[in-house]
Amino acid sequence: MTISVAAPTVTILALLIAFLIGSIPFAVLVSKAMGLDDPRSYGSGNPGATNVLRSGNKLAAILTLFGDAAKGLFVVSLARALAPVFGFSMQVLAGIGIAVFLGHVFSVFLRFRGGKGVATAAGVLFGIQLELGAAVVVLWLLVALVTRYSSVAALSAAAAAPFLALWLTGSETWTAATMIMAAVLIWRHKDNIRKLLAGQEGRLGKKSTATEDQAEA
Repeated sequence: MTISVAAPTVTILALLIAFLIGSIPFAVLVSKAMGLDDPRSYGSGNPGATNVLRSGNKLAAILTLFGDAAKGLFVVSLARALAPVFGFSMQVLAGIGIAVFLGHVFSVFLRFRGGKGVATAAGVLFGIQLELGAAVVVLWLLVALVTRYSSVAALSAAAAAPFLALWLTGSETWTAATMIMAAVLIWRHKDNIRKLLAGQEGRLGKKSTATEDQAEA
């Protein structure tokens, strides 16, 4: 049976489920499974892939990165597949994408203190459109390679993402959703911006101090 317009209860439930899936703290789960220290106890204290990399375990960082990106891709792709069945509008789909992203940033399982959302946002963008996700990731990689600053790469990708979304998708709804995620990402990197301006931000590939707060995925 196909529902023409999603009922408010179905929409709210979908948003809550998306937020809960986004809240899954892969950095903490992967670290625990591999016998590593809780990533919140060292480095920047951020439960993200970049901070997990500070443990010295590259596999754990890769698994964290994959898990954080996969939950964004999974939720948006599933919601789009089920849209004809439940009657999800473009606005609802955009809301679901934002919800899974915010779930990572404000994880309910970590007392609403999650990661910065770079990887999950990338997963959401891949769910919106393959070309969009790829364009943003390539931009991140290029900036990271040139500057050696993860935070600069994240900020550059966030700033460009809405323009890329408008250009590649032609959708004002997806562009608005991307703008919201970009704004949150930039806000979450406010400490990095201060450190960059003060010349205190750590570069990729260099050992950082306990006070350095790089851009975690």
